[in-house]
Amino acid sequence: MQIRRKCHRNIWVLSGTGDGPPIVNGLIAKGYEVSVSVVSFQASLPYSHMPLKNLWVGALQGKDDIRRVIENSFVMHDGFDCVIDATHPFAQKISSSLKTVCLELDQPLVRFERYCKTISKAVLIAGVEELINLNFIGQKILFAIGGRLLPKALYFAKKSGAVSFARVLPTTEGILAGLVSELPQANLAVVRPSKREQMGELEAALCRKWGITGIVARESGGITQDIWQNISLKQNLNLWLIARPTNNNYDCIVKTKSELFDYF
Repeated sequence: MQIRRKCHRNIWVLSGTGDGPPIVNGLIAKGYEVSVSVVSFQASLPYSHMPLKNLWVGALQGKDDIRRVIENSFVMHDGFDCVIDATHPFAQKISSSLKTVCLELDQPLVRFERYCKTISKAVLIAGVEELINLNFIGQKILFAIGGRLLPKALYFAKKSGAVSFARVLPTTEGILAGLVSELPQANLAVVRPSKREQMGELEAALCRKWGITGIVARESGGITQDIWQNISLKQNLNLWLIARPTNNNYDCIVKTKSELFDYF
């Protein structure tokens, strides 16, 4: 991949995880003017004091929005040297749209695939549909898989005999997912994930309070996966992880921040 070199170097970062802020800080330190896109106001807060060129808040509505941003960049500052897709590993829709538009416009694109260390105790499943093949009779299963997958996952878990519980995020999507799932109110927790320094204290307490015997989470990497893996080990709980999607059709994939910075 060739990075365009110009007097005013510009990069667009689409960020959906906690890896975004250190990536952006590193690029700024290397002299780049960085524009950042995040989905929510809450996600924008870590960037509020950074000297960004642009901070765009709100979900991009498909290929047309992406194409508009890239085409406007040519008008405003001779285009982006590179677009960095640092969205969540399970945000397949936006990543797919981004790949398509960047290819059409000959726009260099790098995928930051966050590091993922999956413990041997975890059982990987391809999707929530596989839950129907498991024997959950007499099991109390906690789901921490994001709002989009939750209703379907709870349906299959119920078919397998599980007593289900869920941790959802305090977002519109998360709360709505909890409500439409028809879980008893006592089986639903609306909480923000622990920070690194707390490392799963609240999540561990929820598992103890509810007498959880198994956890279903996503192989998403980062602190969230670390939390559920640590809890499963310390409390001797079963752990099923929905396998992360494969992203082999990028021209350039990096898996560490140092590897990313080597490109610039």
